[in-house]
Amino acid sequence: MQTKSRKTLTFIARIALLAATAAILMIFEFPLPFIAPTFYELDFSELPVLIGAFSMGPLAGVLIELIKVLLNLLINGTDTAFVGELANFIMGCAFVVPAGIIYKFYKTKSGALVAMLSGTIFMAISAYFLNAYLLIPTYSKFLPIEQIISMGKEILPVVSTVEKLALYCVVPFNFVKGVLISAITFVLYKHIHRLLDKIS
Repeated sequence: MQTKSRKTLTFIARIALLAATAAILMIFEFPLPFIAPTFYELDFSELPVLIGAFSMGPLAGVLIELIKVLLNLLINGTDTAFVGELANFIMGCAFVVPAGIIYKFYKTKSGALVAMLSGTIFMAISAYFLNAYLLIPTYSKFLPIEQIISMGKEILPVVSTVEKLALYCVVPFNFVKGVLISAITFVLYKHIHRLLDKIS
């Protein structure tokens, strides 16, 4: 049986490992130009974060998410005046916190599927409001809003406003991201969970 201090050290070690892995994965980004403007880039850094939220709870997921973003800032700095980093943190939490809460009470395969689907939907909905009313208007200080909208219009002619850009481009982008990360997590979780159990 582990002592309290031993459990704390184990918790910290697991958080550090998953956050470092997430920060490394965050480096490898790629756009989905058929869905959203190319400044929206997909990475798989939420994979270790979601695994952490499943294995240690939603609070652990938030800690891993925060450390991941801070590590990435130390490694790469920012070229968006922290707008991109803030977006990554908020959207990551919107994904892993609902998923982590649901899985905490329903630790079955079906529970995991419901948790990940709920997290994906919540992230996609949050993406609409966050992008339409905060992130895109803030990002427009670096790139004219008309140019941002025109980038969306090239993908879907129906895009004519910031709100439509968020609805028709950003929401599907985040939904695809959530589905991909959920699918990989569903396959890998048990294997990685066993590895984390060895850190004790």
